[in-house]
Amino acid sequence: MRTRLSFKILAAFLLTFFVVLALMIVSIRFLAYQNFTDYVHKVEIEMLDQFVDRLSAEYQKNHGWKALRGHPLFWYRILHLDSAASPVTKMEAGNERKGSPPADLLKTDPNERRYLMRMVHRLSLFDRLKSPIAGPARSIKGHALRRINVDGKTVGWLGLRKQERLSHPLDVAFLKEQSKAFYLVGVGVLVLAAIVSYFLSRHLLAPIKQLTAGTRALTSFKFETRIDVHTKDELGQLASDFNVMAKTLEKSEEMRQQWITDISHELRTPLSILRGEIEALQDGVRDLNRQSLDSLHSEVIYLSKIVRDLHDLSLAETGALPFNKEPVNPIQVLRETLNLFRTRFAQHQITVLDEMGADQNLAIRGDTDRLTQLFSNLLENALRYTDRPGTLRIWQNLRGNRLVLCFEDSGPGVPEASVDRLFDRLYRVDPARTRAGGGSGLGLSICKKIVEAHSAKIEAANAPSGGLRFRIDFPLSSG
Repeated sequence: MRTRLSFKILAAFLLTFFVVLALMIVSIRFLAYQNFTDYVHKVEIEMLDQFVDRLSAEYQKNHGWKALRGHPLFWYRILHLDSAASPVTKMEAGNERKGSPPADLLKTDPNERRYLMRMVHRLSLFDRLKSPIAGPARSIKGHALRRINVDGKTVGWLGLRKQERLSHPLDVAFLKEQSKAFYLVGVGVLVLAAIVSYFLSRHLLAPIKQLTAGTRALTSFKFETRIDVHTKDELGQLASDFNVMAKTLEKSEEMRQQWITDISHELRTPLSILRGEIEALQDGVRDLNRQSLDSLHSEVIYLSKIVRDLHDLSLAETGALPFNKEPVNPIQVLRETLNLFRTRFAQHQITVLDEMGADQNLAIRGDTDRLTQLFSNLLENALRYTDRPGTLRIWQNLRGNRLVLCFEDSGPGVPEASVDRLFDRLYRVDPARTRAGGGSGLGLSICKKIVEAHSAKIEAANAPSGGLRFRIDFPLSSG
């Protein structure tokens, strides 16, 4: 049987509160008992003043404690507060000769007298060296002491044996009342803790339930699912991360569907042309001659280029695109690539403005073949989409240990909404996706992957002149 998380949280809170509460009650009871016992002992010590005064008088009268040594009955009479109740009253004459206390015993409150009488069996007398003289004690251990002074000098000690447990009914009743109050407070706190734990567990589990429902929705490909949690704690952060993940999955699903649609569209066009021309040759509609073969060959080349670009892009996205990096001068590679395109630029009436200046001793760690592929794709893009007559301006900037190459054509530019999507796979600004402009929409995506593999950055933006500008920022090699 699966235990629900809400029950586990509630049980954990209640168990924690119960254990803490039990420890608090035990601790408070112990401290209350200990402190109250100490308080009672202090009160009892303060009440010994009467006995101390009488013992001081006895010491002065007899010039010492010799009258009390070995005479327990005389010791008892000194401590007794009521002469009528004293069991040694009939021996008064004999005791007078041994130094009995005065006949006018101390007059105290009856309740106090009764309390003092309960203390008599715990009192003992010690000399100034703390040796026992009278009373039940055999040593000073376990006694609270009260000093006996005569003429400013200590002549003895009156000891009160400490009780481990309180015995007076009032003291015991007080502690029972305190314990009862502790238990009532404990039960109240436990009930309050249960209520707080219940609502707190519901509060904590609310976003978790939403996350659970959201996760199940994602497994059903409902990527538009979002979690509405407004807390600022870790659960709120988790919900925010969930929403980011769902948004990413939603975008990835859209790109996947678009990717499949675009690939099928790109491949369908050349395949349809090939099929149509081959069927025309089979039916005898067209003659098998040089012109028909060239048409078939061009479609095969176009189809091969799409497949090659898709393969390269797939390798680049998985990090498997081969790179043979070594120190290379990117300006030199760009000029060599540009020389291969000069004839085609002239045929398209596009003037190339090379403003890179003289070759400098600049080097980056890169792959010459991949850099050639990068520059070829950018030049091919300018050839396809720059109006005739037009210009392509290329220049460089050095910024510290970075080399910036810029490609800017004379236009037209692209809508601002399309600028950020130029490097998406199979994306073209022309929604009709006609072949008049050529290209499959993969070239710039491959460019971005190649640039990123060189630890560089590429950006596209509409230039002030009205054209489109590509900016590549390369890190220079340190050695």
